[in-house]
Amino acid sequence: MTHDHSPSSGGCWERGFDLSYRLACEQLARISDIRQQCRKSGAQYIGPNEIVINYLNQPYHVMIHDCKILLEDSGTEAPLRDKILILHYFTGAKGTPITGKSIAYKQLQGGVSYFSAFSQRAIGPLVKNFGRDPELLRKAAVKLGGREADYGDVSVTINAFDRVPITLVLWKGDEEVAPNGNILFDANISDYLSTEDVTVLSEIIIWKLVRSIPSA
Repeated sequence: MTHDHSPSSGGCWERGFDLSYRLACEQLARISDIRQQCRKSGAQYIGPNEIVINYLNQPYHVMIHDCKILLEDSGTEAPLRDKILILHYFTGAKGTPITGKSIAYKQLQGGVSYFSAFSQRAIGPLVKNFGRDPELLRKAAVKLGGREADYGDVSVTINAFDRVPITLVLWKGDEEVAPNGNILFDANISDYLSTEDVTVLSEIIIWKLVRSIPSA
């Protein structure tokens, strides 16, 4: 993983994402009651072929029949990994309200087994890029609609989707202790996204924040 390139790129990864996207589109096509699924996910129902989903502080139009996902402001198509997450969120939403109870990644199904990869892909870049100057995190999170939270030395909560808040936490450290960090989720998250989706989403959020850091 590098600062300049988003991880999980390359031919093998892309073929996997293409397959995931096709399967997600098939799942979307099988939904018989789009209005009901909008109620479960918090999406806005525009019509039988169009809904709007808020994702990382921006509205995306989902065209049901041809499975296109367009950013409202520009009309450009969303990146592939974002499209997969948006579809997985919408098609899998169970309507569970936000609980207000935070849980860690290891509390997700399979989270203990996958934590090492999650830490490398998400927590590591969070600490590496913001640990020495946590105020940068607070500033960067504004673009994604982030708000201050009450964990660590600095923490922000970002609504990835209407019912999926994600909290990024940093401890500054000192001369003897290195900076540290964590990523917390609402206890309802498994009713909206799989554990792998949570990993990908966390990774996307961190690198969006990193790319927004002003150049020296």
